[in-house]
Amino acid sequence: MTAAAKDLDLSVLPPEYRVAFEALQATAVRAAELEDIVKRLEHLVAELNHVVHGKKSEKLSEDDRQLAFEDLEVAVTEAREQKQVQAPGNDTPKRQRIARRNRGNLPEGLPRIDRVIEPDSLMCPCGCGQMHRIGEDRNERLDIVPAQCRVIVTIRPKYACRICTDGVTQAVTPPWLIEGGLPTEGTIAHVLVSKYADHLPLYRQSQILARSGIDIHRSTLADWVGVAAFHLRPVVDALAEHLKTSTKLFMDETTAPVLDPGRGRTKTGYLWALARDDRAWGGDDPPGVVYFYAPDRRGENAEKFLKGFNGTLQLDGYQGYNRLTRPDRKGGDPIIVAHCWAHARRKLKEIFDRDGSEIAAEGLRRIAEIYAVEKDIRGTSPGQRLSARQARSAPLVEAFGTWLQAQRLRISAKSRLGEKLAYIHRHWDGLQTFLTDGRVEIDSNKVENLIRPIALNRKNALFAGHDEGGKAWGRIASLIETAKINGVEPFVYLKSTLEAIAAGHPQHRIDELLPWNFQPSS
Repeated sequence: MTAAAKDLDLSVLPPEYRVAFEALQATAVRAAELEDIVKRLEHLVAELNHVVHGKKSEKLSEDDRQLAFEDLEVAVTEAREQKQVQAPGNDTPKRQRIARRNRGNLPEGLPRIDRVIEPDSLMCPCGCGQMHRIGEDRNERLDIVPAQCRVIVTIRPKYACRICTDGVTQAVTPPWLIEGGLPTEGTIAHVLVSKYADHLPLYRQSQILARSGIDIHRSTLADWVGVAAFHLRPVVDALAEHLKTSTKLFMDETTAPVLDPGRGRTKTGYLWALARDDRAWGGDDPPGVVYFYAPDRRGENAEKFLKGFNGTLQLDGYQGYNRLTRPDRKGGDPIIVAHCWAHARRKLKEIFDRDGSEIAAEGLRRIAEIYAVEKDIRGTSPGQRLSARQARSAPLVEAFGTWLQAQRLRISAKSRLGEKLAYIHRHWDGLQTFLTDGRVEIDSNKVENLIRPIALNRKNALFAGHDEGGKAWGRIASLIETAKINGVEPFVYLKSTLEAIAAGHPQHRIDELLPWNFQPSS
């Protein structure tokens, strides 16, 4: 709509012409608004493409990428809604529009609250009398009530004999995890899950409680966490020992910043993840993970954590693990190492993305052929996996080894590509382990996925308060993540476990409290 058109005096037009012209003006305004919406959507699409396909140096981390996706999706939906509302001739009420997305699943176990909406009148418009019910329409919507705090009042009546003076009786106080303390075991479990599963630091939880009028300082919440960590230690120890009875495990480590009061800053601690996941080949042992804290990354820590374990260990190329294969290994027999092909692929991918190297591209192509075999045999038995690997993968791996040696003779060992090829060469024996054992995976991605929540909590909580805090961090995270990968709701599990411990659960039956043995009460 031009400025001249806007300035026209419509009063001089006949009424029927004036109405038509005003309708035309409204249509032009709507068209301009829709054009603006289209431009906005195009901009959002361009941003999304940049997030996904941008240069490696400009790409976001996985966590930041998810945040970007969320915000972009919000913006796109907002623009789409605006477009629908402002579309010419759109007189459809919002409530009657068809949903454009999957509405999700509402579990049968969720409580249902029926809200019956009756017509204003049940009298027949024809005057026949009152109408009778012939059916109904039902629809379900998810309603969320913010967390409600409540007070459990324990009342213990006293009874006395009317005749004698010695007949007074009263029930004993039920056992609590924190005797004389404020929280129930459910409250403690909520704090643990909020901090170690939902990555909500204690000071933020304190702020949330304050909005409900409950003044509980962060230090008090920390005391609750410390008490829980102490009492859960036997369960975590039992979990670790159970994992170490396996013949094949994964291991990885990640940084855990820890406050160093003496220097007024943080130092770098480490959480070591020891994991079992045999679901890829139908193993009978349930999956689990234990996080061990150590103030440094020395190989002696891995040796200590793995005391009593004898078998195959899948890991990355960190040289601190080399001591585990020595004949004089402390704590057990020499460990068989299975190195990770994903790390080998990652090394070549770094070179290809940076330099566009044809040699790196050829290496990636060869590794992709090996992974294609793994895709075909996923979910089969160890025997089937071993047979397929020896028949199909072994020739590919042998050819890759020949190609690797040829390239190392051509490329300077001091070049970036030469260093990556040398890395693969150093771990060549471990990269071939999967060819001789159908239970072994081609990479250690499973443990990397299990250690990701630690990194996310690190990002949100910044650091542990001290080394003991790092140990508590690993201990509680062990139970939460093991519960999650076994399909157990962490809050329900921790609440029940803390209640059992408070009630004096016997030590010789501690295995009953492991996450995969948890049976929720009906």
